[in-house]
Amino acid sequence: MRYEKGRKDASRRRIMDVAVERFRTDGIAASGLATIMKDAGMTNGAFYPHFPSKADLVRETVSDALSQQATWLRGVLDEGGLQRIVDIYLSPDHRDEPGKGCASAALLPELSRQPPETRGMYAAQSRVLVLQLAAALPAAVENREDVATAIFAMMIGTLQLSRAVDADVSDRILQAGKDAIDVLARRSRNPATKAD
Repeated sequence: MRYEKGRKDASRRRIMDVAVERFRTDGIAASGLATIMKDAGMTNGAFYPHFPSKADLVRETVSDALSQQATWLRGVLDEGGLQRIVDIYLSPDHRDEPGKGCASAALLPELSRQPPETRGMYAAQSRVLVLQLAAALPAAVENREDVATAIFAMMIGTLQLSRAVDADVSDRILQAGKDAIDVLARRSRNPATKAD
């Protein structure tokens, strides 16, 4: 039985949505195709018309998640700037919802073990996020891309660490990350323009 293209596209989208949430929550290695397909309401055999392998599913779902994050980031930066992004990213809500949050914070250790195509895709798309952060830095900041890279790394690392400890320590870690990012953004300005 043949299905129209729209139905196949909807099925593919459903697999990707289920997979990325499962990957973020349980990890890539711990997320089996059988579980993903069951959660998507499909049989195991329905997977292969959409993706040649789990590695392809990982690459496409992470790529899609990063594209969505770039769109979200652009909107929040336009509305509230860098401080708003940091406040949302390093919030208890984001910490407590890894299945719906940043793919980088949830998956970086596993992404480093993915095939070169996936790592290359991640490098290219994460740079888009860094460049968006760089554009939001004050004009006086020197080496904006380098500073934005450090901020991006601090955000991810802070969130990862906050998820690994008890709540009282976790909240302190989130605040310390916000404070460190604020200091980095302010102290990275051209010395001639720094306020005392």
